[in-house]
Amino acid sequence: MPPSADAMPAPADAAAAGDDVRMISSKELRAHASPDDLWISISGDVYDVTPWLPHHPGGDLPLITLAGQDATDVFAAYHPPSARPLLRRFFVGRLSDYTVSPASADYRRLLAQLSSAGLFERVGPTPKVQLVLMAILFYAALYLVLACASASAHLLAGGIIGFIWIQSGWMGHDSGHHRITGHPLLDRVVQVLSGNCLTGLSIAWWKCNHNTHHIACNSLDHDPDLQHMPLFAVSPKLFGNIWSYFYRRTLAFDAASKFLISYQHWTFYPVMCIARINLLTQSALFVVTEKRVPQRFLEIAGVAAFWAWYPLLVSCLPNWWERVAFVLSSFTICGIQHVQFCLNHFSSEVYIGPPKGNDWFEKQTAGSLDISCSPWMDWFHGGLQFQIEHHLFPRLPRCHLRKVAPTVRDLCKKHGLPYSAASFWDANVLTWKTLRAAALQARNTTSGAAPKNLVWEAVNTHG
Repeated sequence: MPPSADAMPAPADAAAAGDDVRMISSKELRAHASPDDLWISISGDVYDVTPWLPHHPGGDLPLITLAGQDATDVFAAYHPPSARPLLRRFFVGRLSDYTVSPASADYRRLLAQLSSAGLFERVGPTPKVQLVLMAILFYAALYLVLACASASAHLLAGGIIGFIWIQSGWMGHDSGHHRITGHPLLDRVVQVLSGNCLTGLSIAWWKCNHNTHHIACNSLDHDPDLQHMPLFAVSPKLFGNIWSYFYRRTLAFDAASKFLISYQHWTFYPVMCIARINLLTQSALFVVTEKRVPQRFLEIAGVAAFWAWYPLLVSCLPNWWERVAFVLSSFTICGIQHVQFCLNHFSSEVYIGPPKGNDWFEKQTAGSLDISCSPWMDWFHGGLQFQIEHHLFPRLPRCHLRKVAPTVRDLCKKHGLPYSAASFWDANVLTWKTLRAAALQARNTTSGAAPKNLVWEAVNTHG
């Protein structure tokens, strides 16, 4: 199917170059797929983005993952139209065999319609309401700890802190995808204060992880959100000691992994209650050891602020058992969000290998699960209840996701694509069954690597 004129902006780069345009085949494009020689195609125009790789705001992994192929849908999903002219300096030619699938053409039309309606710029009052709510709850938690002698009040304060972390997670998720205040500098301040300082999680670490997840949704060897060895495996395909392109290491299925995964359907919820420990560890390691961290000093300072106020608040409690209960309460309540993150993808279709830019629409719908709920429960899910819509339109503020859901559902039906949705309870059941099925297969699979010390494996757990 030829590209639709109203689906995407015209490939102005080829037109600007006049008649003397180099024609490039898809085969030649695929030959330029390494970090040292990286070409991509957008709307049929081919760009050599190798020099842009270390400067890409979304990190280098999204570009490396899509190297040597068409990235039109991905580019349109993540960038406003104003970003298109910035590509002109990288233009090298035009694809001679450029085509667009019917599903992609319809997706681009819908994307253009949403952009014309101005929905990507209309954020709504949600961020402001969240900030006020978080400030009130934080003050309440401080009051319960510092002004109350009751152990139950202290336990409640821990739960409130966990709930604040959940709200901060939604805000960090939103601000990582689109502007929530309309001002880049103010957005950055909100990110660091509500993320790094309040939760101890670096926004730079989260964006690196989350951008890769979106690009390679449910790819077992590329998507970090499915790489939880040695604790969890959603598919027996992970038992083959596959290489993680995100963590740059082998996801070893050894004796320790086999033992832990064999019981993962029973350990899943208890581990989610303390999963915060892993996120805090990974965030701290990222800002210190990663070679490229935007505004590293600010990221480290924000994380350090968390490690100043949170232990200090805990130390204000009168005895050790209340301190332990406070920490467990905050971690356990926040664990609800960790479960929510898993529900959207654990039971969906998985695959091995890099994603293909020309089946963006298909891969996002197949790898995501919506959570059916009433509008009054939208606050609980933070926009993740419309995971399919969010993955297709990551820049769309969550207040519009419910509006576009029927259109996306009809589009999936038109092209014979899955549109999976389940209640919160059913999604938990699907996730548990997925983990149980993989656990039973792990028990009958021979581990392929020598066992390592369990403490070493725990310290090196990623995901």
